[in-house]
This record gives sequence, C-alpha cells and structure tokens, in this order.
Amino acid sequence: MSADRITAIYHVTDSADRIAARADAIAVEQSVEMPVSAISDRNVLDNIVGKVEDISDIGGGKFEVRIGLAVATMGPEPGQLMNMLFGNSSIHADIELHDAVFPDSVLSAFGGPNHGLAGMRARVGAKDRALTCSALKPQGLDGKGLAKIAGQLAKGGLDYIKDDHGIADQHYSPFAERVPAIADAVRAARAADGGRTAYLPSLSGNLDQMRIQIDIARKAGLDGVLIAPMIAGVATFHALVRENPDMAFMAHPALAGASRIAPPLHLGKIFRLFGADATVFPNHGGRFGYSPVTCRTLADAALAPWDGLRDTVPVPAGGMTPDRVPEMLQFYGRDVMLLIGGGLLAAGSRMADEAAKFQDVVMHG
Repeated sequence: MSADRITAIYHVTDSADRIAARADAIAVEQSVEMPVSAISDRNVLDNIVGKVEDISDIGGGKFEVRIGLAVATMGPEPGQLMNMLFGNSSIHADIELHDAVFPDSVLSAFGGPNHGLAGMRARVGAKDRALTCSALKPQGLDGKGLAKIAGQLAKGGLDYIKDDHGIADQHYSPFAERVPAIADAVRAARAADGGRTAYLPSLSGNLDQMRIQIDIARKAGLDGVLIAPMIAGVATFHALVRENPDMAFMAHPALAGASRIAPPLHLGKIFRLFGADATVFPNHGGRFGYSPVTCRTLADAALAPWDGLRDTVPVPAGGMTPDRVPEMLQFYGRDVMLLIGGGLLAAGSRMADEAAKFQDVVMHG
C-alpha cells in the first residue's frame, strides 16, 4: 500500500473470466467515475485513478479485490471517506466492502476515540473488569417514567445506562426535561453506596440541535452520550467528538446494516476511526445477531492496537438475557461492556435485584 493511498478490500461475486474487468471498473468508479481513456492529465492518471492491487479467489464464486484509493480524494472528511470507499459501488448487490487498510495520515487526521476502554472504565470506577450496561425503554414514557426505571437500574449498581436509540426529543419526553430528571434519579440511586452509574442520553436532530443537547447533558453533570452515526451522519458524529473531548461517545448501529459494509470494518474500525469510545452491535444468538466469527472479529477490530489510536469498547447487545452473562464473558473476556435491556426491564418490580445480580456476576464471576 502506498503511503498516500487507502487499500479498500472488496468481496465481489462474479465469474473468473470477468473479475479482472470488474476490479478495474470498481477502481474507476470509486475514484474518477469516467472513462480513463478520456483523461489526459498525467497527475490524475498517476495519482488519482484507483489502482487494482490484487485479485484473489476466495471460493464460492467470490473474489477479494484490493484497490488503492488516493487519500487526496477524501478531504479528509468522514462523509467523503465513506463515499470514496463505497459510494457508488454500494449500489451493486454483488459487491461488499469487506475491509480497508488506512495509512498513518488518515489515522492522524481523524484521531479516533478520546477515551476508549480505559476512559470508560475510569468513569465508573472500574479497573480491569468487564462493564455493564442497560437501556431505557419503552418509547412513549415521559421523563418521570423513564427516570423511575433508570433509578431502579442504577440501584442495582450498573455501570452504564443509556437511552434506547429511539428515544429522542419527542413531545411526550422532551430532551431538556427528561435528561436532567434521569441524571438526578441515577445519582440519587447511587448516593447510598457511593458508586457511580453513568447515564448516556441519546442525541438526535441536526448538528446545532445536538450541540444544544450536549450542553444540556453537561449541565446535568453527564460526561457521555449515545449517538447513531449513520442516522446523525458521520461528519456530524466526528465533529461532535472533536468539539467535546471531555464527553464519551457510545455509537449505536442503527441503519448500519443498510449497506453491504462488513460489520467488523464498519462498527469496529470506521466508527473507531471517527471517535466512538464504545460501539454497540448485535451479539450472536440474539434477536438479530451476527455470527460468532463476525462478533469476535468485530471485537478484535475495536480493541486491536492501531498505530496509536485508542481502542473502542465492544458492546454486544440485542436480546441478551442475564443467564447468558457467563457465556459472554468467556467469549469476549474482560475487555467488553455487556448490554442487557429488555432482559432486565422484564423483571418489573424486581428490576433492581436483577440488575444487582447481573452486576455481581460480571464483577465476581
């Protein structure tokens, strides 16, 4: 890989006699998007047009195609990076963006997480153990109703409580009223034991609205938020991360399955590159989970050493239940945040007790 190029790795379904032409077409489509024969500028031909670096048969009628794409075409700006990696080619049903290799110039330009695993642990007084999390649901409750649930979960000693990603600035639960009420309820629930549960409110709206919401969260004593980068826009997400280095950002995968980008790259590496301190993904065996191999690869991508970038906490979720906690700890180890939402909320009046059991298993095995 040239220092001024990103190597984009695609998995393409096609025949052996066509794959070379397909690879050339992808290289052109993801760079200059016009007939190369019509380009006379030497700089464009040499330095801007995508270059096919390798083609290999991976079986099952699929080929791995590696293409070098010029860093100069990407800004650097998060939306343009996504566009040049997979913009037009994402329209083709037989192409998947499987992975990407980024040069140091790209890593330093985007910066990665501000806090990472160590910072997420420090926020709640954890050392080297796994973290716990739950989600506030359902849609339709007002701020007082959600604050009551949050108080019960916090009473059980959980490390993190996040808004469900669908909770926004609805008329029945306005952000400016809901967030301080929940923050107060969480603090009150932990006053007796002196511990800390961190509450992450969900950001929504446009960039200006999210800036206001972060200010509200900060004034409520909070130091972290939840955001869905593919809903908010990756440029908005990255701008907020860079503007608010004191805030931790948990990334939600909503809409991330709408394009054929491999989850380990999308949720494990790209969200990390743009600044996610934690990344939520559907665990295997859940209501819409990935395979165990994908989950393992995603967690590894989030945590692996990466030229000085902080790591991102993997957060397996999606229909998890307390009885699966030992299995999940064995699978992921300590460098993980386990998110159980409905499995705790279903306990009703015993919610605090079930949350305490969940926390105890994670802390003491």
